[in-house]
Amino acid sequence: MVPHLTTSLTGPLQELERVALDRRAEIESWFRAQWQRHAVPFYASCDLRNSGFKLAPVDTNLFPGGFNNLNPEFLPLCVHAAMSAAQRICPQARGFLVVPENHTRNLHYLQNVAVLKRILEGAGYTVRIGSLIPGLEGPTEVQTSGGETLRLEPLERHGNRVGVDGFDPCAVLLNNDLSAGIPQVLEGIEQPVVPPLVAGWSTRRKSHHFHVYDRVAEDFAKLVGIDPWFVNPCFSQCGKVNFTEQEGEDCLAANVEFVLGETREKYAQYGITEPPFAIVKADAGTYGMGIMTVKSADDVRNLNRKTRNKMAVIKEGQPVHEVIIQEGVYTFESVEGAVAEPVVYMVDQFVVGGFYRVHTGRGIDENLNSPGAQYAPLAFETDCHSPDCAGTPGDPPNRFYTYGVVARLAALAAAIEVEELVAAADAPQARAANE
Repeated sequence: MVPHLTTSLTGPLQELERVALDRRAEIESWFRAQWQRHAVPFYASCDLRNSGFKLAPVDTNLFPGGFNNLNPEFLPLCVHAAMSAAQRICPQARGFLVVPENHTRNLHYLQNVAVLKRILEGAGYTVRIGSLIPGLEGPTEVQTSGGETLRLEPLERHGNRVGVDGFDPCAVLLNNDLSAGIPQVLEGIEQPVVPPLVAGWSTRRKSHHFHVYDRVAEDFAKLVGIDPWFVNPCFSQCGKVNFTEQEGEDCLAANVEFVLGETREKYAQYGITEPPFAIVKADAGTYGMGIMTVKSADDVRNLNRKTRNKMAVIKEGQPVHEVIIQEGVYTFESVEGAVAEPVVYMVDQFVVGGFYRVHTGRGIDENLNSPGAQYAPLAFETDCHSPDCAGTPGDPPNRFYTYGVVARLAALAAAIEVEELVAAADAPQARAANE
């Protein structure tokens, strides 16, 4: 089931698709050169929005939790990509310790962990699940939405190594976004931790990611000869807000007006008649929490109590004091009449699949990552790597290769972003060593 565009505003996107397919060899060569310079993330997922006149990433997750939503027929692709990623971390095949989120009531998330475990086992590794759940005294079995049984075991630390009872892994794979902070048990261990601890939301900021993405999109746009705006949402950031106390409204309103103004100029340049909008969301965090759609600066002044409460805290009860104000990108794609957006999954440098996030209760200008969302798996890999470059008149445009290109731009930005975070974390230690 392939979602379709329901808008006539397809010209620029069709042009982007044509350019991507025509310049495929140059694009792939460019990506190969980038991955020689930057360490590709072990895995990542990217939320895209396709407005017909623009295709842009709106969020990049370094701890993807939806492997259960991928088309199971493409599990072998995930396994092969994981082999490539894991071989650099553990050249001598041994074992991986997967550290998941603490919640055990979300059976769909637990199914994601089960699929991730199966992928690593398929790549030739012994895999155990090490839990950070406070007070977990011994192995505990939990059921997944797919009817599988997962064995969670308490993390143990011995010196500078972590593992679980009787298991000393060669590496730790985090599937926990560390919203509540970096666990002391994982600090300073000698085993590789992927993604690095500084990539968690206690350190990472979306505004930093999109600052880096600005540079990546600019370089890519020069390569293929397009306006970078077609693949890049403009944004701003406000770091002094307190929704509970109604503080920072002037900062927020000014930045909303800036983003809307930038968007209006681009809409006017390309003859787009849709009204611009912006998305205000927590600068750290995931799970679709702390997000609202605004269409004017007045929308963020005098917010009602319900909206303030919704925006005030995110996952793990963390308070929101920093927000990113991002150009809103419409989604004019649908599945059986419901609004949809593509999510692309990557392991190592490879696109391994994806799905459409579908929501019957949300509009084309709203966040779809919210309660009530459903998922339609799509086999991106076939289209991403075997596009019909010639095309046939009357055929729907092949946009899946383009999806893979834009998602990999976001993954490249994440790779550079993490490099900068690691360098910033190491700088104090380097200075201390030199003193």
